[in-house]
Amino acid sequence: MKKLMLSLFIAFGLGACSLGNDDMNVDCGANTDLGFTGFPLLCNYAIKTLPENPAAVVVTAQDKMDLLFTKHENTCPVATDANIDFSKNMLVGIFSGMKATSGYSIKMTSIVQNNCEIVISYYESGPQPGENISTTATYPSDFILIPRSNKTIIFNKTTESSDNIIIGSYFGNCAGSDCQNFFQLNDFNILKLISTATGNFNFDQSAYFAKTKRGDYTDFTKSIPTEIYALKGQTKTYGTPDGADQGGIFFQLKQGTSVTKIFIDNNDTEDQSAEIKTFKKAIRDKITSLK
Repeated sequence: MKKLMLSLFIAFGLGACSLGNDDMNVDCGANTDLGFTGFPLLCNYAIKTLPENPAAVVVTAQDKMDLLFTKHENTCPVATDANIDFSKNMLVGIFSGMKATSGYSIKMTSIVQNNCEIVISYYESGPQPGENISTTATYPSDFILIPRSNKTIIFNKTTESSDNIIIGSYFGNCAGSDCQNFFQLNDFNILKLISTATGNFNFDQSAYFAKTKRGDYTDFTKSIPTEIYALKGQTKTYGTPDGADQGGIFFQLKQGTSVTKIFIDNNDTEDQSAEIKTFKKAIRDKITSLK
C-alpha cells in the first residue's frame, strides 16, 4: 500500500503520528477495518493552545493529556466518561486550524489498518448555502479513541457529504440497557450513539461507536415517505409517543442546513397513514439489524 503524505502536520511536537519510512518492499498485509469510539472531548476539556494551522495529535499517556488540555465540568446535555484508559486506548485529535467564521467542521470517518500502519480517513466541510454564519473565528476539531498501538498513523483526506439520518427507539419509564437505541446513518459509516438520556434528542456532542459501512444513508432515504420529505426543516409528532409508557420511534433527517425531526407513537394512531406505519416498521427493523 502506498503511504499518503498529507499537509496535516503533527500538533504540539508529538511524534506519535510520524509517517515513518517509505520502504515499499515491506509486506504490510491486507487492510482490515478498525472500529473506533467518538470522544466528545470539548464537553469535559478545553484545549490549552488552539492550533492556528491544520494539525493532528495522538495522546498515549495522562501526562500528555494534562499538558494539552484543561479538564472542566461537563457542559453537554448528556455527561460522558471523561477518563481515558491509556493502557488500552489512545486519543487521536485532528484540527482544521483557525477559520474566520463559523460553519466549518472536520470529521474522522473510517479507519483501516494492516501490519504496518493505521490509516485514518477524514473530511472537512464549510458553510452551507443559507446557513447563519457568525464572524467569530472558530477552530474546528474532532477526537476519537482507538486501540493502543505502536503502528504508524497516516491521515487520508477524502470528500464526503455531512448529510445524515438518525433513527432511534426510546422508553422513558424503563430500566436496563435496551431503553434507548439511537443510530446515525452516514454514507461512509454507521454510528451507535451512546450519549443518550430520556428526553434528550440532541446528539451533536454524543459519544459513539463507529462501524465502517458505505451507502446506508442513501439506501435508507429510499424508504422515507413523501409526507415526511415535505416537512423539510420542521418537527412533527404522530400520536403521543411514550405518553402511556409505550415508548416511541425517533427519526431525524439532516440535509444541508435543514433538519427534520419526527416522533412516532409505537401504537398505531389515527394520524398515522399507511405510509407512516410502513416507515415506522422500517425504522424498527433497521434498529434491530444494527443492535
